[in-house]
Amino acid sequence: MFLSKFAVFVDLENCGAKVATLKSILEKVKIRGDILLGKVYGYTDKFGDLKEVLLSNTFTVVPSLRYGISQKNNADIQLVIDALEVAYKNDLIDSFCIVSGDSDYTPLVGRLKSMGKFVLGISRSEAASNIFINACNEFQFLESVGKRNVEKPRKQRGSSNTSEEMADESELNKLLTTVLEEQTDQDEMYASELKGTLLRLRPDFNEKAYGCTTFYKLLTKLANRFGDLRVQNDNFNVMVSLANTADSGETIPQLTRENWKEAFAAQIRAYKEGGFDRVNPSILKADIITAYPDFTEKAIGFKRFSDVMKQLEKDGLVVVEMDEQKTMLIKLL
Repeated sequence: MFLSKFAVFVDLENCGAKVATLKSILEKVKIRGDILLGKVYGYTDKFGDLKEVLLSNTFTVVPSLRYGISQKNNADIQLVIDALEVAYKNDLIDSFCIVSGDSDYTPLVGRLKSMGKFVLGISRSEAASNIFINACNEFQFLESVGKRNVEKPRKQRGSSNTSEEMADESELNKLLTTVLEEQTDQDEMYASELKGTLLRLRPDFNEKAYGCTTFYKLLTKLANRFGDLRVQNDNFNVMVSLANTADSGETIPQLTRENWKEAFAAQIRAYKEGGFDRVNPSILKADIITAYPDFTEKAIGFKRFSDVMKQLEKDGLVVVEMDEQKTMLIKLL
């Protein structure tokens, strides 16, 4: 399995500078490979709650110097200079993650790609330029990276654990499920590869903390308890994949004309709790489909998703806006 070596450059103003958001960004990158170098730009004392995350991931900070109207441009230029210096001088790094959606970074992306570097872009949907999005090798909206979608109650199987132990196992199960969902080029992973990725995300991980002597036994325990994982032992090669909903016997949830508003309102609340003021409607639709795979506009009485947005606006949940690129955004109320 090829392991990318990343340099990560974060525009704090763009990502919202919240601890949970920054952790989600780092998790997204670590699933793909190792972070060898990281820098954040626009750091001030008001971001002091980020210190633990930054120090534990060996990030360096570039302070925000408040002087004149060009202060934002100064940080942008510094990011570009630093990224190019790394690209030319550090042969170990083959991948770059740029957390910003500013179109001003498009020439940087072009130069990095011409040098054979992989570029992952991450940004809030309201601040993401279509030019920058299309220039990157891969682009993720910050709302999706942060996993803001509301999760429905899940039926636990045969539990005798304490509530605290169950919470720990549930968190681990969600993390492993996320890793497997990110493997777009394959349907399953070797257990050893999965454990290697898990150790990048959680260096203190130990299966014995979950009452298991081997990683295989832990995977089997999680698969039996939550039903999200499928574990197969094929000639001493343990393979792990996502379980099909049909195999788990779980009923696929449905949205109807009676319950759809409640589901959308819960999703909007989750975005607001995550610190987002505006989102692209495509993000909202993608998260709704994740939670309700059979969702269609027709099933809830509409022809287009834009009609759904207009109804939510009438109900006082959102305000429909258009940005400078004539792209629809929804302001969360």
